[in-house]
Amino acid sequence: MIEIMSKSHIYELKVYVEDVDFGRVFYSRYLQYIERARTELIHEKFGLTLTQLMNEHDVMFVVRKCNIKYLKSAVFEDNLSVETAVLKKTNVRLNLLQEVKRGGEVLVSAEVELAVVDRSGSIKKLSKDFFAKI
Repeated sequence: MIEIMSKSHIYELKVYVEDVDFGRVFYSRYLQYIERARTELIHEKFGLTLTQLMNEHDVMFVVRKCNIKYLKSAVFEDNLSVETAVLKKTNVRLNLLQEVKRGGEVLVSAEVELAVVDRSGSIKKLSKDFFAKI
């Protein structure tokens, strides 16, 4: 595995009423937030939508493992950011650290491992061009 010390990706969002339960963000919403952040990261790094990535290059990133820690709650109308950093990469796997923050305060921290697969679900190696962009 190759260690990565690259610039992190920031995805910003606002908490809406649909995200909260008893005034606090419902725990499963954080998984949706980090998924959206990964989608935007892939779009930014490759300049492709997920549909284009699959249809034109037969590549998908699927969650293999997710370890999430809930530290504090966000509330209605909070402005949040999801910071995503690549911790490690191989041509068949990515390890990410994703933190949901309010200002500089970490609310949720998730270590996510993604596998690279083709449309049939079989492991697929990233091309050298894609590997270099991550």
